[in-house]
Amino acid sequence: MIAIENVTKQYGRTVAVSDLTMVVGDGELCVLIGPSGCGKTTTLRMINRLVEPTDGRIVINGSDNRTSRPETLRRSIGYAIQSVGLFPHMTVEQNIGAVPSILGWERTAIAKRGRELLELVGLDPDAYAAKYPSELSGGEAQRIGVARALAADPPILLMDEPFGAVDPLTREMLQRQFMEIQTRLKKTIVLVTHDLDEAIRMADKVAVMRSGSLVQYDTPEMLLSQPADSFVRDFVGADRALKRLSRIPVTTLMKPAKCIKRGELSRTDCTRALPRYVWVVDGEGRLLGWTDTTQGPPTESWRMDEKELDRVSVRDTASLREALSHMLGQGVRSVPVISTDRRLLGEVTLRDIEEATVE
Repeated sequence: MIAIENVTKQYGRTVAVSDLTMVVGDGELCVLIGPSGCGKTTTLRMINRLVEPTDGRIVINGSDNRTSRPETLRRSIGYAIQSVGLFPHMTVEQNIGAVPSILGWERTAIAKRGRELLELVGLDPDAYAAKYPSELSGGEAQRIGVARALAADPPILLMDEPFGAVDPLTREMLQRQFMEIQTRLKKTIVLVTHDLDEAIRMADKVAVMRSGSLVQYDTPEMLLSQPADSFVRDFVGADRALKRLSRIPVTTLMKPAKCIKRGELSRTDCTRALPRYVWVVDGEGRLLGWTDTTQGPPTESWRMDEKELDRVSVRDTASLREALSHMLGQGVRSVPVISTDRRLLGEVTLRDIEEATVE
């Protein structure tokens, strides 16, 4: 748990953070958001003492963070930043193992941990361990930055615009992957962002700041449904109902999908009672494509490869907003929901989403 108690930070006459009080619970992901210069990053850096508060205190798991030497404190807290900050002269494996090495881990343990974390962030250890930062794409470097922050298994993770330096598609993919990691690890995380959609999608709690002060600290649902004042109302925007879709999993509205097994495509008795368009699955229920049952004898109208599947379907971890985005992008009124191993679980329709946006 992180308790920020009446914390103020001044630079001369300039007040960067003013009398800030808030608590981040164990395993929570707290997002700090607000206009530039509102004190978000200053607050983040005061937690690991990169910046010292002028007044007040920060308590981590019952202890004032000033009771530990700054370097000792920082080694126990993961830190990921927008510019990544990978050491250019070190390999990926060496970058990930930097903090464990300082802590005196054995070389074999460091190497094992590096491989585990590369797999965790979706990168092949055999392909990436020996690479240097200059050989990585922006998205790959961001993943390595997250892996390095997790290397010593810290209970707390601080993240300053961690996905801000990549393109929108890569950013969404990294956000989704990070949330899957957080579901498994349940770290206590404080994340700074300028992106409201990112905050709504990822946070357990959102702290909206303005001119160094905390304006509202609430769940994303409460922030959208009951903004504290006109500043927060304007900040979250008029499309609050649409933004709330980011908080609703597709599984909450998912319905059974009409489908047929590939081996039954030629059997008219199987297709006669089906609607015109149905999904085609293999014997284990994995999505293969779709068919038009009126174009007899029924055949696979479109056999989708993995890229096409990703474009037209959503995973069971997706939100209704992602489902809506897929529908609008493909010009369809429903999307299939699939599992990690691409089994067809159900589908979500545009009508379902329209009903969910009714105030």
